[in-house]
Amino acid sequence: MIIPFHVREMLRRIKARYDVDRTPQQMSPKGEGFLPLRPSRTADSKTVARFWEHLKPKASEADQAEIADPATVAASETYSANIENFIGTVKVPVGLVGPLRLNGMNANGDFYVPLATTEAALVASYARGAFAAGRAGGVSTAVLYEGVLRTPAFVFQSLLQAGQFVDWVVGNVEALQAVAEATTRHGKLVSLEPFIDTNIVFLICRYTTGDAAGQNMVTIATDALCRAIAKDCPVPIESWYIEGNFSGDKKASALAMVTGRGRKVSASITLPAGVVEKTLGTSVEAMLAYGRVANLGAHLSGQLGAQAHYANGLAAFYIATGQDAACVAESAVGVTRMEPRGEDLFCSVTLPNILVGSVGGGTGLPSQSAALNILGLKGAGHGTALAEVAAALCLCGEISIVAAIAAGHFTRAHESLARHR
Repeated sequence: MIIPFHVREMLRRIKARYDVDRTPQQMSPKGEGFLPLRPSRTADSKTVARFWEHLKPKASEADQAEIADPATVAASETYSANIENFIGTVKVPVGLVGPLRLNGMNANGDFYVPLATTEAALVASYARGAFAAGRAGGVSTAVLYEGVLRTPAFVFQSLLQAGQFVDWVVGNVEALQAVAEATTRHGKLVSLEPFIDTNIVFLICRYTTGDAAGQNMVTIATDALCRAIAKDCPVPIESWYIEGNFSGDKKASALAMVTGRGRKVSASITLPAGVVEKTLGTSVEAMLAYGRVANLGAHLSGQLGAQAHYANGLAAFYIATGQDAACVAESAVGVTRMEPRGEDLFCSVTLPNILVGSVGGGTGLPSQSAALNILGLKGAGHGTALAEVAAALCLCGEISIVAAIAAGHFTRAHESLARHR
């Protein structure tokens, strides 16, 4: 049997660090003197100072001044609803992309898009795509479908009881809908779909959530629904769980790829050949040739969907605008298409899991609120428009990176803007 080189190299490194006497002792459990921090929602100057006392001597006064700066400490109560054990804020550089011209069902006009990132070259890349899109007349966008999922699981003794349970749920769906919707002013339970695996039933609960991303909203509503089921259902339930790990919450999943989780958004544009050549420094033919190779690579490697780097733009956009950044794990799934339209290039993206909100979550925090104001999309009435901006941003990123790789400029751009900045 052949042992791969990387396995041999890993073993060599482990052996080099291993000491017969010290390593086992170093890796053994140690319980003495362990004093965990108790979760606290209190956020004021005294509490912040108390937590920093725990960090001495590892953290210096200069470290404290960077994270717990005077402006942050003065506004500490503002953060109390969003975090526990508050010690300050981390400053992430924010760059501006724009104007990003949208011809959307919900977002229409020119938008300046703030992106929070520490990755040099990222803003420049998305800005180049936005510039090309503007030269071509703007990006067409539409929210095609929406519905945030929560999938509770119910365990029974047998398959027969699981079937009886589904029959009872179907017969009582309107009453369950009323119980769920009683917990929220804005959420609506739009579908309830059972999925049976022998003695376990997953209920796929899909909600619209107004202008909020709605993760907490659907959890609270589904908990009420499940408790009503546990109380009234005549079929004996051995156990139930608020989430059966079926919904794809903060995970890329085939279910969410097909049915969507959040807002399903498409964005598209036709780039004239002249714009591709003058603005992107390549040709339609070169972009299509690379696109075919990249699409094959996506399929052969088993990607969910086929795209270049949605996560780059979405992570920066989510952090800047107060979204749940962990949702990028599922939001950055979708399909990029590039096709010839005569001499021109048709480009589109479809993302089935855009989870953004213009209200709730972190959107009310000072910096994030300001970022939403820059977009002109803060507050009620702007959730779908925000989702369309997110999809259009991803389209611009796809256009730019495909053009850069097709033209052989990708490495040079990162050397000049990132490594050798």
